[in-house]
Amino acid sequence: MSASAFASALSRHPVSSQAVGEVVGAVLEEVGERPDLVVVTVTRSHAGALEDVVAVIDTLLHPLGLIGCAAESVIGRGAEIEELPGISLWAGQVGPLRTAVLSATRRADDSWVVHGWPDDVGFAPSAALVLADPFTFPAGDLCAALADSHPGLPIIGGYSSGASGAGGTRLALGDRVVSDGAVAVLLGPATEVVPVVSQGCRPFGRMLTVTRVERNLVLEIAGRPAMECMVDEIAEHLGRADITGIEGNGLLLGRCVDDTVLEPGPRDLLFRPLLGVERATGALSVEDRVPLGHTVQFAVRDAGTAAADLTTALARHRADAALLFTCNGRGTRLFDDAHHDARALGGALGPVPLGGMFAAGEFGPVGGANFVHTFAASALLFRERYGPSTGAHPLMPDR
Repeated sequence: MSASAFASALSRHPVSSQAVGEVVGAVLEEVGERPDLVVVTVTRSHAGALEDVVAVIDTLLHPLGLIGCAAESVIGRGAEIEELPGISLWAGQVGPLRTAVLSATRRADDSWVVHGWPDDVGFAPSAALVLADPFTFPAGDLCAALADSHPGLPIIGGYSSGASGAGGTRLALGDRVVSDGAVAVLLGPATEVVPVVSQGCRPFGRMLTVTRVERNLVLEIAGRPAMECMVDEIAEHLGRADITGIEGNGLLLGRCVDDTVLEPGPRDLLFRPLLGVERATGALSVEDRVPLGHTVQFAVRDAGTAAADLTTALARHRADAALLFTCNGRGTRLFDDAHHDARALGGALGPVPLGGMFAAGEFGPVGGANFVHTFAASALLFRERYGPSTGAHPLMPDR
């Protein structure tokens, strides 16, 4: 019997040595020795043993590349282990890859310079898998820098959610464990990869143009005070239940990030939370800078919306394996049923090998560009190639 191209395993054993033995044994049976890529995520109770965990994986599986981190909760096939002892191991034959340890320094003008990204990879990368420390690494600046140097390259992953403060993060690359910066794997063109991002938002009302901004303050929309415009959109397009839900779930503003799209839909919008209202000026404070002249639409978010949006995002896709990075505000904090996002992937794709974690910020493309998200589910779908590779960047899935 030939080995599979992909495999995954979960262990709930509280003892790290036992847990890693269980997942390595299960993966070894499925994919055999020397997988190209291994992704390991561990919950906080195993974080202190991460060096030992990756050493065992390296000794028994001999992967070409290993990436991983400690997280609040981890994900496997059909299951999410939330804030309890857990190890998730995913392995795949993905072809050539290149690993990198990244760091960043802040300039005098408060901008950042990212170090460590390889200049000469040796192949046309099809995707980058990135895990980062939320306290020391500006993933948004990495996304912006790669938009210039590697246009169209999807970045999937997330911020580690395994630490409560600076210095506590645990990131793994190969047999090395670090507590700051980021770790990355660049995937080659041998395996087809498709990014899928579900922001879990439901836009409402009209698409409108931002006509006056100042930093992260939207002062005018469609030539009117932004707050006045927002109130009118809510009154005209939301029912009583949605309006009541805004108090608990907040309101968002979605902006079209690709100005070449003539009729933008929800998948073309980047959603950012509204942080507050300046009643004196009627300005809206947004968790982002909204460029002047961009098209925007208000949106709401709730469990039903998040569930439906993920189902829609996965529709029509097929995959042989997947990695999933979902917000640590999802899971049982949002949904009534446990294991929601993991089971949603299984329902859409079948019982394919799945690995991943709950993140403190998720990375993924929207509208042709990469961003750091909140409250999203960001997945990378793997498909074995059955024909010649073009080496092209499959940044956006079929609409």
